Amino acid sequence: MRASAWARLVRAAAPLLLLGSACSAPGESNGRPPPPATTIVNKGSDTMVNLALAWAATYQPDHPEVLISVTGGGSGTGIAALINGTVDLANASRRIKPEEIEQARANGIDPVEFVVARDAIAVLVHLENPIEALTLEQISAIYAGTIDNWSQVGGADRPIVRLSRETNSGTHVYFLEEVLRLGRPDDPTLFAPDTLLLPSSVGITAELAYNVNAIGYDGLGYVTEAMKVVAVGESPGGPFVLPTVETVNSFAYPIARELYVYTAGEPSPEVRAYLDWILGPEGQSVVASLGFVPLRD
Repeated sequence: MRASAWARLVRAAAPLLLLGSACSAPGESNGRPPPPATTIVNKGSDTMVNLALAWAATYQPDHPEVLISVTGGGSGTGIAALINGTVDLANASRRIKPEEIEQARANGIDPVEFVVARDAIAVLVHLENPIEALTLEQISAIYAGTIDNWSQVGGADRPIVRLSRETNSGTHVYFLEEVLRLGRPDDPTLFAPDTLLLPSSVGITAELAYNVNAIGYDGLGYVTEAMKVVAVGESPGGPFVLPTVETVNSFAYPIARELYVYTAGEPSPEVRAYLDWILGPEGQSVVASLGFVPLRD
């Protein structure tokens, strides 16, 4: 099933799952199963929200004893909720920061990390943009504002419109650290001040669809036929590689990452069972169906 079809399915299914669980008062069966005994609250990464919804929509029909509540808001939002003790699962498209671990431990919470999938960050332009490939240095210079016209990288004489996820996004943080700063921990480079910060992957997709001057980036699972994916090289001589499941698993594509779920200490049996399912064949098949990279082939 295509990623866009899965997204439509889980958006439609999630409210119905929640509604179905709330129809009967405790003790009133009305021919339905009893209300769920356990609610798993799952919050965080917008990159992962459709994946989390698809996991919940697939898992919950066979486990009516569990109600899974899924919301986005960004990796930072999910980790903040974990620190405050208000979620069971925090989704993050970047690794938890040392200072966040300290804040959690100050609240008596010891975060436990689970790698649940892999992802590539695709560099995206308008379909009519003639650019086919860029180096990491060129992408960094574009987003830093050093390169501000497409003619500087072999394109048309047009100003570059930079699109980025907002600062609470784990994708934004990863792109800043690994692409804009090229993995150098002491590099102070920042996004150019005129970079458009958009609150969701949908915002980047919509802007790229009509703005021929735009460049953006997003998780592989959000790439559609309405945009061009740019091949990325680590040096001017290449090779220039497109993001795919194969190039992520072979480490050929240079902008790839792991996707995480964090729990507040060791998970409860119900949460542990759900995580085991996510990490198993059925959960990883959902990963592949949405265009992300499963942990197993």
